[in-house]
This record gives sequence, structure tokens and C-alpha cells, in this order.
Amino acid sequence: MGYGTMQLPGPHVWGPPRDKDSALAVLREVLALGANHIDTADFYGPHVSNQLIREALSPYPADLVIATKVGFIRGEDGSWQVDRTPEGLHRAVHENLANLGVDALDVVNLRLGGPHGPDDNSVAESLGTLVELQRKGLIRHIGLSNVSAAQFHEAESLANIVCVQNQYNLVHRTDDSFIDTLASKGVAYVPFFPLGGFSPLQSDLLSSVANDVGAGPKQVALAWLLQRSPNILVIAGTTSMAHLRENFSAAEISLSSEHVATLDSIVQKNVDPR
Repeated sequence: MGYGTMQLPGPHVWGPPRDKDSALAVLREVLALGANHIDTADFYGPHVSNQLIREALSPYPADLVIATKVGFIRGEDGSWQVDRTPEGLHRAVHENLANLGVDALDVVNLRLGGPHGPDDNSVAESLGTLVELQRKGLIRHIGLSNVSAAQFHEAESLANIVCVQNQYNLVHRTDDSFIDTLASKGVAYVPFFPLGGFSPLQSDLLSSVANDVGAGPKQVALAWLLQRSPNILVIAGTTSMAHLRENFSAAEISLSSEHVATLDSIVQKNVDPR
């Protein structure tokens, strides 16, 4: 279990948090619960999530991995804008370094595609910029976000890719075969929107399994992800201390093969396989 910081800034991932002290306390509790993986991006806020991480957790524990993303910027109106130019990626890496207060970034995920999922564009130019920064010692590891299997295969011929971060949950299953391929290669898979994102997971079958195991539906959905494949890292985000503890308790749930089969039958209709 890890933690995603996208919900820490204000509404629409813009501006300061409603309650800064609470945000700092949640980040500290993440480590107290045993997590060593935090997912962030300097365009959350912008700059807000990273600055909160630094204030709450620096100096960082030696085993803490902070994964960040580049490839987007925020307009003055709060809009999300693609920027994968060499200049933009250089600027993004240096802003992450400054706001996290580190000399090198543990993991940088190159965010590709658009708001509705991966595209078919080549990754070579953008990835080349990150490889250059890695050679300079500013990036330790490179990952990909919002990518197709074809883009991953192109990227792995150009760099050592340690993780992929895509949308995946009980009802959004287009990456099923991709996850298995990555697992065979020892590449981590980090599902974003693990609880359904802007459309929260709702299913009678999910509720039924939750009742059987004596847990909440969200906890069961997270437990299913953790059991789905050994390379999956969960980064459910929240601003609530109670919800954070509930999320982390999902790691203690063991689902039977029957329960897993029931949950596996929950599949979003009319999804085009990638």
C-alpha cells in the first residue's frame, strides 16, 4: 500500500488545501502506517503537493520512494495542459527537485496520452529528454503513465522502465493482459483511480463480497487489486485520516478464490481492448 497526493491541494487539484494541518498530519500518518511509496506531481496545486510532502516528511526516511510525474502543466485558469517539450520537461524536473527538496528524483513517470487515455504517439523524443536527465544524475528511475502496451514496448528499447501507471480497477480492466506482461518482466504496475475515479465503484456483487468478509466495498476493491498481481502497487488517495486508515486496512484482507471469481465478473461493458 502506498499513497497518492492528488487530493491534497484545494478543489480541482488547485491551490492550497482547505486544512493544511490536516494534510500534513495525513502525510505523516502514511509513513506511520508503514508505507514507503508516495505518488505525486508538481502540477498538483501546482507545487502544493510537493511542498506539503517536504514540510511533513523531510528529511525523508531512507526507504521512502517518492514517484512524481511530468508531461503536464497548469494554466493560470487551472486548466491541464500537455507540455512534453524538452524545455518543459527540463523545467518540470527542476521544479520537482526544488519543491521536494532533493538532489535527485526517485522515480519520474512520463505522462503521455490525453484526458481520455493513451494515444498512439511515439515516446522517443520525450523519453530521450528524461534519459538525458537521468544520465546527469537528476533522475534515478524512469516510469510511464497513461500509456499503451505498444508505447511501453517502444520505451523499453530506449530506457529501463521500472513502472507503468495507468487507470485500472474492478470495472476498468483494459490493462489485464498488459499487467501480466509487465509482471513477467518485473515491472511495477500502479493503478490510478483504483476506486473508480470520478465515477465511484458501485456494484451489488462488490457489496455482497464486502458483507461476506466484514469490510467496506472500497476496502474490498483495494484488496482485490493487491491480490490481482504481485507487481501491483496501490496508491489510493484521501484527505481524511479515517479513510486513510480504512484504505490501508485493505492490505489485511484475504479474499477467497470464490470471492475473487465473483469480483472478476464485474467488468465494464463496451470497453475497447488495447
